[in-house]
Amino acid sequence: MKKYLAVGLLAASAAIPAHAALDVGVMAPHFVTQASLGGKEFRFSLAAALKKGPVVLYFYPAAFTKGCTIEAHDFADAIDKYQALGATVIGVSHDDIEKLNRFSVSECRSKFPVAADPDQSIMKSYDAVLPVFTQYANRTSYVIAPDGKIIYMYTDLQPDKHVANTLAALRKWAAKHKTH
Repeated sequence: MKKYLAVGLLAASAAIPAHAALDVGVMAPHFVTQASLGGKEFRFSLAAALKKGPVVLYFYPAAFTKGCTIEAHDFADAIDKYQALGATVIGVSHDDIEKLNRFSVSECRSKFPVAADPDQSIMKSYDAVLPVFTQYANRTSYVIAPDGKIIYMYTDLQPDKHVANTLAALRKWAAKHKTH
């Protein structure tokens, strides 16, 4: 029942225009939170990840819902392309870490981490909260350069273009910086 309610809420909110407030060129808010990769918990730090290269930070409404599962599969399938560009991928939702331990193995296929934001502090700092159903993250993807600046932002509840769009943004950035 809970799953159907979440899907219904997300479907109803699809008609609501949504725009993330963080623009290209602004500094990404730093955060440290619990994350899971392959069912193993660790502390994820945006600052530490940026020392290794760009970061694709994507927000999704809820683990194990249809759109979020599709999006996780898409990111997992493309992870080699992100790694070839030197990028780290991390997904963030309001789900607790126990649920994300399972999601990271099954839907993320142990290829990239997902992070818990149960108090929504990360979602709020990135203005990635659904406008009406504020307990859920909006489906928003950011690409953050190693200097901490946002170089790309995309919001759409449909999961199908987030991977292609963030990869295109990373390729454009990499070409300008001749890193790969």
